[in-house]
Amino acid sequence: MRKFTKQNFFFLLGGMIIYVVDIVVDFWLASRYFCQGQYSWSILILCFRGLSSIITQIFSYEWFKNDWEGTDTGKLKLVFLVHLFHCGIFIRYWFALKYGCQVAFKQTSSRGASEADPSNFIQKQAIDAVTDINMLRVFKTFLETTPQLFLQIYILMRHGKTNFYQYAAIIMSFCGISLSMVDYQISLRKSLPDKDEFHMLSKFTYVFYKLLTITSWILSISLITLLSVRISVILLILLWICGFTWTLKQHTTFCKSKKMEYLYRTVVGIILFFSFFNIKGRRTKVCISIYYATHTVVTLGILFVYMFWKPSIFKEICFIIVSILTISSLVLGIIFLVIYYSHFHPTTYCTPQACSDEVDGVAGQKDRMKAGRFLNFLMQ
Repeated sequence: MRKFTKQNFFFLLGGMIIYVVDIVVDFWLASRYFCQGQYSWSILILCFRGLSSIITQIFSYEWFKNDWEGTDTGKLKLVFLVHLFHCGIFIRYWFALKYGCQVAFKQTSSRGASEADPSNFIQKQAIDAVTDINMLRVFKTFLETTPQLFLQIYILMRHGKTNFYQYAAIIMSFCGISLSMVDYQISLRKSLPDKDEFHMLSKFTYVFYKLLTITSWILSISLITLLSVRISVILLILLWICGFTWTLKQHTTFCKSKKMEYLYRTVVGIILFFSFFNIKGRRTKVCISIYYATHTVVTLGILFVYMFWKPSIFKEICFIIVSILTISSLVLGIIFLVIYYSHFHPTTYCTPQACSDEVDGVAGQKDRMKAGRFLNFLMQ
């Protein structure tokens, strides 16, 4: 069993602090736009924040309900109230920090101990708690942080004026995306069998791959939005429909109820709009190739649309810089993608013996391992 270390504990604590700072920055940014009379930007920021929070609270409570099935209903009612006030993530941080502190600072190593050993049980509780948090942070990253990054870049490109709070929001968005992706990969490799450790070089390669491809895509969407909001909305809807349809065809089994499963598939459709994820944990060389080939075609198509629709804009230095950044970040991102999948990506997520009983039924078992839920979540 992988160990929950002191380093993991401090990363977890740092992640919670960044989560709180991100909330403060969002409300500060929204208030600044509101005071300047830019009500639409303020409302959009609050909508991204609100939607993200509602979705994460729904999934968090559903997981508590599944994990505590058959326990005291009074405890579940209290948890429901906490989630109703959008504080469910902090309960999860409390459990993760509590178990993490016990195993990282208070207990000694017990090699050869059985799974039923108390120290191993608490070790597993700590890893499971962190895993759930990181799954929820993936939702937040693509429902709030990435759209927030797109909005701030679009505002900068449209108005050309910059303020400190805009830079603060952009920096927080990049930090949030980076930490979320790295923590998620660490949890993936800790929670599932047959994984190598996520070493420093593989972390940097993975982060650069994700950040560069996402940045290129956001710049592309910002450019088409500057040209025509209507065309941009149509493109967003069409690409979401493609992602949602592909998710339906994969027959995901992440949730116990059909309603929650469709909500999950809807959210995954949004996530796939921004970045590729392996939904079922299978080999997806063809799928990822098609995905980024489509991104490349759309990105080049947007630049060609500008060439024929507004050829005069190519004389503007800002547009030239944005175009170079868009293409270079896409090319570099794909290079890091190839390096990551060639040298650092696990060839399999689990052995057939480990997976065969978990993919379809573990989520419904009373005493299931959390790896069952994680096995049905987004892979990479």
